[in-house]
Amino acid sequence: MRLFVSEGSPGGLKVLAAAKATDSPVELQWVPQDASVVPFLTHPRVPALLLKEGSFLFSPNAICQYFFFLSGKETGDFTQAQSNFANQLFEWEATELQPAVSAALYHHVVQGKKGEEVLGIVRQPLNYIDQTLTKKNTPYLNGDAESAVDIVLWGALFPLLQDGTVLPDDLKVLRNWFQNMSLKEHCRKTVETVWTRKGVQELKAHLQKQPGPTLAFEKPATNEPKEEESLQRLSEEEIAAVAEVWSRGAATLPKPWEPQQPVVPVEGMRNVLITSALPYVNNVPHLGNIIGCVLSADTFARYSRLRNWNTLYLCGTDEYGTATETKAMEEGLSPQQICDKYHVIHAQIYQWFNISFDYFGRTTTPHQTRIAQDIFQRLLEHSYLLTETVDQLKCEHCDRFLADRFVEGICPFCNYEEARGDQCDKCGKLINATELK
Repeated sequence: MRLFVSEGSPGGLKVLAAAKATDSPVELQWVPQDASVVPFLTHPRVPALLLKEGSFLFSPNAICQYFFFLSGKETGDFTQAQSNFANQLFEWEATELQPAVSAALYHHVVQGKKGEEVLGIVRQPLNYIDQTLTKKNTPYLNGDAESAVDIVLWGALFPLLQDGTVLPDDLKVLRNWFQNMSLKEHCRKTVETVWTRKGVQELKAHLQKQPGPTLAFEKPATNEPKEEESLQRLSEEEIAAVAEVWSRGAATLPKPWEPQQPVVPVEGMRNVLITSALPYVNNVPHLGNIIGCVLSADTFARYSRLRNWNTLYLCGTDEYGTATETKAMEEGLSPQQICDKYHVIHAQIYQWFNISFDYFGRTTTPHQTRIAQDIFQRLLEHSYLLTETVDQLKCEHCDRFLADRFVEGICPFCNYEEARGDQCDKCGKLINATELK
């Protein structure tokens, strides 16, 4: 068997310690953390275990379990209850503990945070382990002998806890278990092999490439309801009132509100104005545009009408800007012809999807133009606008200054080769055309 491991890999701590604990005959191969070892996976996964028949295991927990299975250390010794509890802990580690530790590691290694700012993220999982050990009253998580689940949880916690002294006094049982595991020869040698200075640097570089964690670990470790949740339960009277209304059926509901056309505010009613981001007129809308632009607003508009609120849902095509001019040049049409053509396409597509606009207009109508220019003039008169000078590139061939979106080059931030002069479509950063490489 060949075990692919990288220095500084939290998963590498688990699998290498398990291999040493079970004396598994593996050939070690050191690779970078982003190495593509398993050929059929979309994203790199290290550690990975290549079996003799050519199959791969690429879950650290599964690899640890496999080593213990081959050694026979757990197969005959575990009762059915112990096996079931071990599987529960493996699942819990993968779904609860590991995401929490990853988030805490990011805050500590990448952002330099310490103390409670880091431990607070993993406090509930740590409490659960401490409670489990206390309840079991055994030196290990699943009995009197070390098992794969001990190594898996130790390996998950080690990058964050190191020697265990950072654990507070109220987690004394967990601290004793962790320090006992860290002193074992197979764990100690694994740390010396994997957790090197170079490995820690590689882990930091790896974490810096990952998106910042947005996890919030607010669920309790038990199934007992929170106090505030119990206070929000419906009373018997409230349940009876709901059942009574339900039994009367739809015939007793208020009649749907039918607003006058055009929809204008009505005194004494709840008036709701809903707008979607205006789609650019220079392309054909696809499903992603509809989901990201108008679908959520359409859902809320339908809800508002069901509530008998006086609802006005507005949208339209954005027909100004360089994008329109660029599309017109591509198709050999005038900007006005492009706007007329694609406005009709947009309107037909939204009608096909039954998007419930009350009004779908255009930014180029005379009324819209008067409103936009009036807003601009009032801002200008009150000195709310700034005047600045910018450098623009000039095309000698067509003797004209080029708008930013006419200029393409390499993004100075992410090196994307097709960035435009106003914004890079890959990293999203705003740039000036003169900054392109």
